[in-house]
Amino acid sequence: MAQVQYYGTGRRKHSVARVRLVPGEGRIVINKRDMDTYFGGLNTLKLIVKQPLELTETLGRYDVLVNVSGGGTTGQAGAIRHGISRALLKADPELRGALKRAGFLTRDPRMKERKKYGLKAARRAPQFSKR
Repeated sequence: MAQVQYYGTGRRKHSVARVRLVPGEGRIVINKRDMDTYFGGLNTLKLIVKQPLELTETLGRYDVLVNVSGGGTTGQAGAIRHGISRALLKADPELRGALKRAGFLTRDPRMKERKKYGLKAARRAPQFSKR
C-alpha cells in the first residue's frame, strides 16, 4: 500500500528546500544526514527547523525528509522551516491560522543586493582622495 506523503517547498535568500513529511516517529533527515550531524553544534538552527513542528504539536508524528541546496546554513534552516510549514498545511489545513500568525508561511523577501557598476560592491564606493 502506498504511504501518505506531504510535500512543501521552502525558500530563503539563495536556499531552496524540498521537504517531504512522512508519518513516522519524528526523525529529521537533511540531505541524507541526521539534523544533528548536518548542523553540527549550531543549536539555534536546529531550533529554527523544529519551530513549526513544536508550534503545531506534531513533533513526534512525522518524519521530515529534506533535500536542501544553495546559500549558507542560516538561509538553509530558514528555507527548511518554510518548507515544513507548507507541507504541514497540506497535511492539515486547520493549522493555517497558527502558522500564519507565527509568520512561518511568509517567504522572507530579503535578498543580497546586486553589485552596481562604478562601485566596489552593492553600495561601497571606491576610496576618495582630493589629491
